[in-house]
Amino acid sequence: MVMGILIGVVIGKDMPEHQFKIGMVLLIIISLAIIVYWDRRKSQTVPTHWSFAGGTGVLAGISTMVGNLAGAFTNLFFLAMRLPKNEFVGTAAWLFLLTNLFKLPFHALVWKTISTESLLLNLRLLPAMGIGLWVGVQLVKRINQKQYRRFIIIVTFIGALAILFR
Repeated sequence: MVMGILIGVVIGKDMPEHQFKIGMVLLIIISLAIIVYWDRRKSQTVPTHWSFAGGTGVLAGISTMVGNLAGAFTNLFFLAMRLPKNEFVGTAAWLFLLTNLFKLPFHALVWKTISTESLLLNLRLLPAMGIGLWVGVQLVKRINQKQYRRFIIIVTFIGALAILFR
């Protein structure tokens, strides 16, 4: 993901938004189709080739730097790895904390996309984030593993469509 973020810093500032959206949506939908195909085949095989993790990481890095869209790619990767729901959520939380901290200087110093106003807005949103965290934990506790997998696939697909039509 670090390599993808660095690539995103270079190519992202001047990339046409429409081109980025189409590319990301196509990659997400193709990846989702592969995951659904694996699930329907009842395949328990986990991809082990370095190119799968590396490729997904680079795509997630580029997409998080350019459009904060790494969630779709990390969802697909975690689904392919067959992570249980609690590990899925915990790993994603740590991953996004670390990648967002890594991106911070690039946004502040290179792209200059962070301002005092945006920081103040983020501080005002902290209580809502806390509520969302609590609600999310309660939901994850109530959903079984199979339903959780299905939920992630559906939400990722809806997210891809939202990117396309936004």
